[in-house]
Order: sequence, then structure tokens, then C-alpha cells
Amino acid sequence: MVAWSDLRFVSWLAFASIRTIPVAAVQYSLIKEYSGPTFFDEWDFFNDWDKLNSGDVVFVGKDNHTLAYVDPKTNRAIMKVDDISNVPIYPYAEKRNSVRIQTKTAYGIGSVFVADMYHVPYGCSVWPAWWTQGANWPDGGEIDIFEGVNLMTANQMALHTTSGCTQVNAVQSSKTVSTDCNYQANGNAGCVVTNSLPASYGEAFSKANGGVFVTEFAESGISIWFYSRKDVPKVFSSGASSIDTSTFGTPAANWPSGGCDISKFFQPQYLIYDITLCGVWAGATNVFNPSCPGVCYKDYVAGSGAKYSSAFFDVASVRVYSSGSGSGNGGSSGSSSGNSSSTGSGKGNGGTSGNSSSSTASSSSSSGNDATSGKLAWPMSTILAFLGVVWFVGMH
Repeated sequence: MVAWSDLRFVSWLAFASIRTIPVAAVQYSLIKEYSGPTFFDEWDFFNDWDKLNSGDVVFVGKDNHTLAYVDPKTNRAIMKVDDISNVPIYPYAEKRNSVRIQTKTAYGIGSVFVADMYHVPYGCSVWPAWWTQGANWPDGGEIDIFEGVNLMTANQMALHTTSGCTQVNAVQSSKTVSTDCNYQANGNAGCVVTNSLPASYGEAFSKANGGVFVTEFAESGISIWFYSRKDVPKVFSSGASSIDTSTFGTPAANWPSGGCDISKFFQPQYLIYDITLCGVWAGATNVFNPSCPGVCYKDYVAGSGAKYSSAFFDVASVRVYSSGSGSGNGGSSGSSSGNSSSTGSGKGNGGTSGNSSSSTASSSSSSGNDATSGKLAWPMSTILAFLGVVWFVGMH
């Protein structure tokens, strides 16, 4: 009879071999593309002042074709801050016009969002974001894919949820700043990850001719990849009709389901672009003054608009892919000005100074779930083989 210590050793070897067996990849198929002359057709315009983040802007309606339009030369969508008007500070401290749009359709778990952008807004007082949220914030959750303020040099990514969602065992290439996603913690900073690539935000992003942000919204977790223009995989530059997330490499940010039950904390997500000015994050003195002189509203928003010549999005396309469970189950949002109960979009104090230091997690999730597909990582045939090994060793 073999000693129990030997049995444990053999069992451990069998277990280790099972854990490293490759998992079948998940295929996502293209179900929606926003691009070209019809880019804006299926988006709602907020058409109200920024009551969500106390920004010093009024978001225009769909009929404003000077701030939201498709450039006929490039066939790309432009969304910008008014850089022409002179905004008077007296007697009413008027706000500057800008853009916030939201898709009419929300996309459920089992979706991938791919945004191809050539230029992003930046500059003192500027607060741009490419993000998603459920219909009932904060219960529906929020994913901040691209966000920053003022003269930050690296993109910030984050989740915002109700209490109970945290980032654990992340496998990512960038630095975790905070792990608690609860909107009631840390001034609604969320569970923040700062991108390690300086070309992921601001002037450096635009000088590099932009890049592609990819977001996987899956039962197994939420992951975000960023590819600078020179590194964009052919599958995205060619507009492929299907993609396989297991081929994308290590994501810039990753929130595995081991610490956050995605189906519990997230509802189908609406996709959102917006540019606000100042507000609770960009305009906060401790955030604004370290990189920008003066007073946010008085010295930037008010007066000439020429200082906002770089405050615009230039978007080639937004593509939505589905594994079969995430398409069309969010329905139509109607007018976005009355759709969201959000008191902000997770933008609180930001939770980061905008530096670009990086770190890579050293271990994968211990939950036994595949980080791509969300399926059990141990095939039944392998489990039976493992049990057979244990039985055989025990009998001899």
C-alpha cells in the first residue's frame, strides 16, 4: 500500500496538470457598428446642463451640427467643446456648450465594445470620458474605459458599483490604484486602474494618431485593452466580423468575477461619450492647481473659446460584438436627458494623480474560472481522469 503522503503528492501533480489545461476561447460576432455618415443616428443627445458632475457646460441637442458632426474629409465622428464663443462671466456665470451622447441600445453581459479613436480631448479644465452605465445607476454598474482630467498623461479606468464588488486576483499590465468599486467609498473613486502607457491619454495619444480601446463585458469579469495606433491588431483595423478575446494578450485592466459577481452588480450597459469642464473632479482645487494655473471656471471656461481647440473626440467607429447572450437585451433608452439617475459617472475625486507607473499581477484568479469564457476550467473528462488516478494510487 502506498503511503498517504505519496497519494497526496500524486494527487497534487494531477491537480496541477488539470489547472494548466487550455480553455476553449469565446468567439464574439459583430452585431452593431456606429460609423460613417450615420454614426450619430442611434445615439441620444443629453440636451441639458451637466447636472451629473456639476460641470460648467450645457450639453447640446442633436440639431447642433457644429459640435457633433461627421467630418466629410475623414468620414469620422467629431464631438467637441465650443471653441469659438466668448462666454460671459457676468452677470450669470454662463456655461460653455459641449456634447454628451448615449446609445439608444444597452448591451448585456457577453458583449465586447471596440472604440477606434484618432484624437481625444485634453487641456486644463477638460474632463472627457468614454464609458458605459446601466439604466439605474448605481445599481446597474458603470465601466469607465477612457477618462482623465486637465493635463493628466495616462488614461484611468474604473468600475463603479453598489457595495460588495472589489478587484481581486487581477491579471493586467497596469497599476491598481484602489480595489473597492463601491460608489459610497473613497468619494466615489471606484476601483481604479491607471494605464501604464503614456500614449493612452491626452496630447501623447493624439500625437500617436490615437488607438483602439477594447472592453470585454463577460460573466467571467470585465477587461479593458488599449492598443496605440502602431500596435493595433489587424483584427480591429480590418473591421473583422468576429473576434476571439483569448488572442488579445494581457489586458491593461482586469476585474475578475472572483471579487465581483458581474451578473449581480451590472445590468445591460449604454455606451456614452461626453466632455465636461471643471466639475467635481477636474475643477477641484487639489486636482486642478497641481498642473494648471488660475481658477478653473474664471480663467478657462469664461472668456474666449480658443483655449479649447484640442478639446474634441475624433472617432472612426464604435463596434459592438456579442457572444450570443448580450445583444439587444437592453432595449431603447428614449431621451437620455431623462434616462439616467446618475449623480456622476464614477468621477468623484478620480483616485489617481495621473502617473503612468505600471505593475503586472503575479497570479490569476483562484476561483477556477477561465478569465475569458467564464466556463469551468476543468473539462469533465479530465476530472474523471483525476479521480481515476486517485482511486488507482489508493488501491496499490
